Amino acid sequence: MSADAARPHVLILGGTTEARRLAEALAAGPYRVTTSLAGRVASPVLPPGETRIGGFGGAEGLAAWITGHRVTHLIDATHPFAERMSFNAAGAAALTGVPLLALRRPGWVPEPGDDWTFADSLAEAAAVLPGLGGRVFLSTGRMGLHTFAHLTDTWFLVRSVDRPDAPVPPRLEVVLARGPFTPADERELLARHRIDVLVTKDSGGSATAPKLTAAREAGIPVLVVRRPPVPEGVQEADCVQCSQHWLQGSRLH
Repeated sequence: MSADAARPHVLILGGTTEARRLAEALAAGPYRVTTSLAGRVASPVLPPGETRIGGFGGAEGLAAWITGHRVTHLIDATHPFAERMSFNAAGAAALTGVPLLALRRPGWVPEPGDDWTFADSLAEAAAVLPGLGGRVFLSTGRMGLHTFAHLTDTWFLVRSVDRPDAPVPPRLEVVLARGPFTPADERELLARHRIDVLVTKDSGGSATAPKLTAAREAGIPVLVVRRPPVPEGVQEADCVQCSQHWLQGSRLH
């Protein structure tokens, strides 16, 4: 047996800051680490260790990959809105018996001075949005822009690493940039484009929270899309260190 095959093989379902930080934390340890990326960004920043890009073909495809590559631990560190992948991970874990941990960053909580409205989906957000403002910083990801394409009277600003594909709202300005962004960056963006409402998913964590701070300071309302449901019975951690403890067989706190 090769030295690589003898080591525990951790498959991280990634694409988030936490997934990258976990791969970095495990890089010097006793693990073989593979991070799987969805492939939605043309030139992703690759984490340490091995990487694979693209889908698996559902829970059964993921289970086959786990078995074929002798994965010993599965960590779902996908975006909180990657609902399908999280359910596929739970299904694959059930099929293979490989232990599964969901690394999920805590959601955001309104602070004093926030003016938040909640929606349960992008479609609901699109229905509510016209009553909140006319110059929108749409920070929900480029994959869901088609949901807002019918809002012909609303002006949208979108910031993404890659240019979004059609269909998109007709009055759309795209800023190509890669985060993280500071509160100063976000203040300048909101002021320069005269934004009067921010739309965002409840991604949670600190990496994308500065836009919320900037909106609060400017008195701009925020339309927040709530997170989708997650699989039941999956053990969860909310930090990279907790995930390391889980791998080491320690109890999560």
